[in-house]
Amino acid sequence: MIADRLRRLAGRFNPKASDGGIVLDGARTGNERARNRLIMTIAVFLALYGAIAGRLVYLGFQEPTDGSGPAPHNTASRPDIIDRNGELLATDIKTFSLFAEPRRIVDADEAIEKLLTVLPDIQYEQVYHRLRTDAGFVWLRRHLSPRQQAEIMALGIPGIGFRAENRRFYPGGPTAAHIMGLVDIDNKGIAGIEKFIDSLGLADLREIGLAERETLKPFQLSVDIRVQHILHDELKRAMERYQTIAAGGVVLDARTGEVIAMASLPDYDPNNPVDAHKKDRLNRMSGGVFEMGSTFKGFTTAMALDSGAVGLNDSFDARQPLRVGKFTIKDFHGKGRVLSVPEIFIYSSNIGTARMAEQIPIEQHQAFFRRIGLLDRMTTELPEVATPTGPEEWKRINRITISFGHGVATTPLQTAVAASALVNGGMLIEPTFLPRSVSQAADQAKQVLSDKTSAAMRYLFRLNVEKGSGRRAEVPGYFVGGKTGTAEKVVNGRYSTDKRFNAFLSAFPVDDPKYVVLVILDEPKPEQPGMSATSGLNAAPVVSNVVRRSAPLLGVMPEFGHESTALLISTQ
Repeated sequence: MIADRLRRLAGRFNPKASDGGIVLDGARTGNERARNRLIMTIAVFLALYGAIAGRLVYLGFQEPTDGSGPAPHNTASRPDIIDRNGELLATDIKTFSLFAEPRRIVDADEAIEKLLTVLPDIQYEQVYHRLRTDAGFVWLRRHLSPRQQAEIMALGIPGIGFRAENRRFYPGGPTAAHIMGLVDIDNKGIAGIEKFIDSLGLADLREIGLAERETLKPFQLSVDIRVQHILHDELKRAMERYQTIAAGGVVLDARTGEVIAMASLPDYDPNNPVDAHKKDRLNRMSGGVFEMGSTFKGFTTAMALDSGAVGLNDSFDARQPLRVGKFTIKDFHGKGRVLSVPEIFIYSSNIGTARMAEQIPIEQHQAFFRRIGLLDRMTTELPEVATPTGPEEWKRINRITISFGHGVATTPLQTAVAASALVNGGMLIEPTFLPRSVSQAADQAKQVLSDKTSAAMRYLFRLNVEKGSGRRAEVPGYFVGGKTGTAEKVVNGRYSTDKRFNAFLSAFPVDDPKYVVLVILDEPKPEQPGMSATSGLNAAPVVSNVVRRSAPLLGVMPEFGHESTALLISTQ
């Protein structure tokens, strides 16, 4: 075909005599030269375009080679995370990220204009400067949706390509955000359990390129996502109902120390963590410290009973406020009479609790609170763990205020852990977010209370729900026991009378405790005009709802006919 065209073209330069067909030698020589030049020109063009086509095909099968490109291990996988029942909590999904090779961009303005039709939020100036560099590789957008990838591909922009990457996906969204934590743009753990997994060696596997999905077993947690959902849901409702600025809660296995559920609100969606670093998104349960108010009266009572200096049948004078220097200790709802130890507990008497604490030397008081785990930084898998704060030197006024929950700030999670020791026979067990058996827990548990003292505390917890400030935590058939805590918050160095931090610390079934439940509400408002906003009116009902909904899922069967007198007899 090309030869025929060449002959036709050559014919135009080889005219013949119309009469005799005579051709001059000079004319023949000129025509041949012209034909040869044309053939050479065509051959050169064919060779040039063939080389270009071959190069384009070659480059199409190559990865970006510039040193600014990501190393291969950036696309390495992470293990799936599952709950205690095998339900999926986190997994990797394949996505495509958009990159450019500026050296091969023909027209940067045209490329950006086309990209804006699919990615209208692209920053024009920033992308323009990237495309005008001499770099061999620049990221333009990480983790595109399949639709975005298809639409950009259809634009056919030279010098634009896609790279397959892994992106972390959390099916439950914000439900367990503070437990799961976060990964960065390169799928590396930077918070929560995700960061803990990297610390176990995943980061090293990534460095050497061995973190592949096929080689990674699912990482199982102690969390039950069903109970986690219930806790998260009840806290969300409580924030709306009582107009709080924050809320939190934990469900803890009292026999093993396993965290069954834990939530802190406000939270964030780890699938789109744009709000994760805001101050109010703090993980309050393990990463924040608070004065836990009257929940500390449970620890003070246990200390007094365990020391032998105080018995359940003892009484203390709560008729008059207690004065210590320039400070006056009063009761919120004072009875104005002598109170027995059980009455001090169920009426949440500051005066009575302080007088009990004064039966114990200051050094022993501090040593007990340290032994039960309230003064030192807690050990667990989550990196976000705060250190408790308290006075450097304990004086009489510190002993008195700490006895009812002012003067020491600790994390809610370790408050729940210490409470487990109050009711489980006196064994302090470090909390864990990983599965742990009863025997494994027993191997590392520390005896911090006598079994007799623990039995007395179970009786007092139950009595408080039956007759005291915790009545709204009652769940028929589940034998709930607990202690209220209403603490005034410190504002500008002084305790505020209208801003409270409320907590309800509970266990169920309290005759043989299997689970500890703690709920906190930060600055709750009265539900109705004329009502107060104490823990018994807001935090206790939240605990009741959590127990009612989660107990059947945890295999705790309701029983009826329990009487507190049986518990009381067992403490003698």
